[in-house]
Amino acid sequence: MQFQSLIKRAMIGAAMLGAAGTLQAQGVVKLGLVAEFSGPFAQYGQQILGGMKAYMKQHGDTVAGKKIEIVQKDTTGPAPDVAKRLAQELVTRDNVDFLVGFGLTPNALAVAPVATEAKKPMIIMNAATSIITTKSPYIVRVSMTLPQITQPMAQWAAKNGIKKVYTVVADYGPGLDAEAAFTKAFKAAGGEMVGSVHTPLQNPDFAPFVQRVKDAKPEAVFLFLPAGEQGIAFMKSYKERGLADAGIKLIATGDITDDGVLDAMGDPTLGLVTSFHYSASHNSPENMAFKKAYAEANGTTLRPNFMAAAGYDGMAAIYEALRKTNGSTDGDKIMAALKGMKLSSPRGAIMIDPETRDVVQTVYIRKVEKTGGGLYNMEFDKFPDQKDPGK
Repeated sequence: MQFQSLIKRAMIGAAMLGAAGTLQAQGVVKLGLVAEFSGPFAQYGQQILGGMKAYMKQHGDTVAGKKIEIVQKDTTGPAPDVAKRLAQELVTRDNVDFLVGFGLTPNALAVAPVATEAKKPMIIMNAATSIITTKSPYIVRVSMTLPQITQPMAQWAAKNGIKKVYTVVADYGPGLDAEAAFTKAFKAAGGEMVGSVHTPLQNPDFAPFVQRVKDAKPEAVFLFLPAGEQGIAFMKSYKERGLADAGIKLIATGDITDDGVLDAMGDPTLGLVTSFHYSASHNSPENMAFKKAYAEANGTTLRPNFMAAAGYDGMAAIYEALRKTNGSTDGDKIMAALKGMKLSSPRGAIMIDPETRDVVQTVYIRKVEKTGGGLYNMEFDKFPDQKDPGK
């Protein structure tokens, strides 16, 4: 009886060792997701993670023999010190293979040195200040830069009879980038800038800024604000202060008419012209499949927006890179696999520029229209193969 018990224990031990060996052979690739999941920017993290989940819903959680695992961390908002600490913990304690996410520029910039020191690929899924990819050789961006999407807006405005513009931008990296890019391109096309104002990144009261614009009597106001609640607040002030009634057009980057909050912004957005790289209304099989997978993975409370699309494309890039390296997570091998990569995205064809590690993509000119399914940004013009003009 005792002998049989010993044999049984030995067999169980061998089975456990075999299972452990199989698990070790299969391996796990850990993605350390650093993003905003609480506070006024909470939808940033939700949309990015939602897009990542949509990709895994479509393509499974295994690639090149490795199981993909997401380790989620909340920065709570624009908090560089918190973002850096979380990234360090992910690298040293959680042993992640990639750092991903980054809704806001200050957080991405703070984590760049961590990626460099640890030689961990860092996939930017939103943060849009031009300089970010220059801060570490391990950074790749699959989202956009503000100059990239702003320059076409300036060119389109000048071509369509707008001659005098006032700029309103959020007072941080992306806003300043957008203003500089718009001003340069608009002046080059013969336009005149008649004023500018920078609004606080957190909790701005737009009423006095909007009144200042109205008093300057421009033909149009160019707007950049971080996506989400601020757009709703600005549109309310724009309507209450009577800018549209005064004949002052509003043109903007697509952050202002973020697909996720467009219905909540309501009819004041109708006719608003924006430039952007993704719209939920984009007509392609890839976008239809993405939206279906997003709803299956996350429910239908949120309409997927540009951050969700970037989360999805970030996962596509990671999966393709792992296929190219046969599952190796060596930082230098992954970066070599990412450079020059081409993907069929829900937004259209994209490429990772091998020199700058930034995304090359089509920028669309869109107008807010009411459809049977609600308010949507409907594309009507496009600027193909746009690089970041600052690089």
